[in-house]
Amino acid sequence: MIRAHRQPSYRVRMEWGPTGASAVAESGAVAVVVDVLSFTTTLSVAVDAGITVYPFRWKDERAESYAAERDAVLARGRSAATGISLSPASVRASSGVERLVLPSPNGSAISFGLADSRATVVGASLRNATAVARSLVATEAPVAVVAAGERWPDGTLRPAVEDLWGAGAVLAALADLGLTGLSPEAEMAAAAYRAVAGRISDELHACASGRELVDLGFAADVEIAAEVDDSDAVPVLDGDAFA
Repeated sequence: MIRAHRQPSYRVRMEWGPTGASAVAESGAVAVVVDVLSFTTTLSVAVDAGITVYPFRWKDERAESYAAERDAVLARGRSAATGISLSPASVRASSGVERLVLPSPNGSAISFGLADSRATVVGASLRNATAVARSLVATEAPVAVVAAGERWPDGTLRPAVEDLWGAGAVLAALADLGLTGLSPEAEMAAAAYRAVAGRISDELHACASGRELVDLGFAADVEIAAEVDDSDAVPVLDGDAFA
C-alpha cells in the first residue's frame, strides 16, 4: 500500500469500500462505516429498538449457523416476502427481536472485515450523523470515514453518491464542531453533503440507488434513510456485535 494513500498527514480521512477501509483504518483509529442504502440505516433503526446487531458477509453459507450460535435472527435479502431483511422498514415493523445477524454486501461486510483490525468501528448514516460526530469530536485518535459504495455486476466498486453524502454529513458535523485536520478527500465529502443538505430527501429518491429501491417497491426504505439526525444512537462494534 502506497503510504500517501493512507492519508497519514491528516487527523480525519475519507475513503471508499473495503480496500479503502483497510488503507485508512489503522490500528487505534476510529473507522466510521457509512452505507446509507441500507446497512447503516438499518443498523441505526435496530439499535434504536434495542436490538444487538451482528454484521456478516453477504451470501456466506455459514450465516445460518453463525446466527444460531448467537441465538439471533438472520436477516434475509430485501426481496424476502416476510420477516426481517436488510430493509430498515422491515426492522422497524418487527417485534420481539433481541439479536439480529445482518449481512450486506457493502457496509456489513466492511464492518465484519474491520472487526479484527484493532480500530474502533462505528456505524453512521444520515439518521445519526451528528450524534456520531459529537461522540468523536473529543477523540485524539485518527478518524477514518469509509463510504461503503455499491457493487457493479462484475463485483467492482460502484461509488454511490448516497454514501458520499452520508460520509459528508458526518464530516461536515465534525468540522462544525471544531475538529480540524480533514484531508482533501474528507473536505470534498463534507462539501458534497452541504450542497444537498437542504433537499436531501429529494436527492436520495432521485439518485441511482434510491430510484432502484423505489422501482423495486422499497420507497419506505429511502424515506427512512432520509430521516436526518432522527437518532442519537451511536452503534459501536464491540467484539462481533454492534450495540
